Amino acid sequence: MKPSDLIKATIVLLILVVLAVGYYHNDTTESVPGENKSRLANSYLEDGKLEQALATFDEAIALNPDYSESHRGKAITLMLLERFDASRALFDRAIELAPTSALAYANRATLNDRTGRYEEAIHDYRKAATLDPKLAAGPGRLWRFLHNIQERPPTIIDRADYLEEQLARPEAERLLRIPEVDAQQRMYKK
Repeated sequence: MKPSDLIKATIVLLILVVLAVGYYHNDTTESVPGENKSRLANSYLEDGKLEQALATFDEAIALNPDYSESHRGKAITLMLLERFDASRALFDRAIELAPTSALAYANRATLNDRTGRYEEAIHDYRKAATLDPKLAAGPGRLWRFLHNIQERPPTIIDRADYLEEQLARPEAERLLRIPEVDAQQRMYKK
């Protein structure tokens, strides 16, 4: 092996070690109490294990009642379980704890949309877009590639515009819900 090859191999190895340590550190250490429980609960949520997610979010909230991410995650879980009143209370609490969380506003907008509170949904979609323009732009190509989604899904701005357009029509001409399409609406998480 030539000295230059040894140097290249050493550099590559050092880069891999730094990346591994960074990944391990970011994935296992908590910046706030309850963060790891909340991550675990989010994993259950993503896997569709809603009851496990709910119980684990409760544990995370017990560890840190002021961690907005846990409240937001539990609110999403409750929304998926169609426990809308409890979900709304937790979204409100998440926003109270983190008033600049675009994710909390976007998810509460989804809840408002699903429960027919369209004016409130429009307000929350627009608030989320104002707080985080990247969120308003929707998922990028890499996210869509990783999730095998060919077409760009509608953004929160697209949905707010659509709702406003429909609400401007006479009531008999409005099309505000398409259950099979609405069911595919994605949740917004870190």
